[in-house]
Amino acid sequence: MNSLHTIIVVVQVLSALTIVGLVLLQHGKGADMGASFGSGASGSLFGATGSSNFLSKFTGIAAAIFFAATLGLAFISNKPAETSAGVMENLPVSAVPGAEATAPAASSEVPTAVPAAPASSNGTGQSNQIPK
Repeated sequence: MNSLHTIIVVVQVLSALTIVGLVLLQHGKGADMGASFGSGASGSLFGATGSSNFLSKFTGIAAAIFFAATLGLAFISNKPAETSAGVMENLPVSAVPGAEATAPAASSEVPTAVPAAPASSNGTGQSNQIPK
């Protein structure tokens, strides 16, 4: 998930830089007046009428990519973090209040804090499990 986040951030930064560059390349509305006196579209890189259409369409595509990357980042960061077990669940049994403080011996004695349960009739030997 971390690599996907990095890729989306890179795409977002590149699209933002592309938008800035394309907006700076476009002519403003005041440039048309100067173009009518001879310094205009004849020397244009994209032809007489094609520069504004090409740049505006490409700016729109870059803006759509930027917004999609922003939505992707919002979706990824909105997911809740995976929670691990709580602190109390990691404690040993002897640290829990009310439990027996001594560990069971290696012999066959049953500790007094845990009552002995009868063996189950299914023959699996798992007598301490809750039936489903």
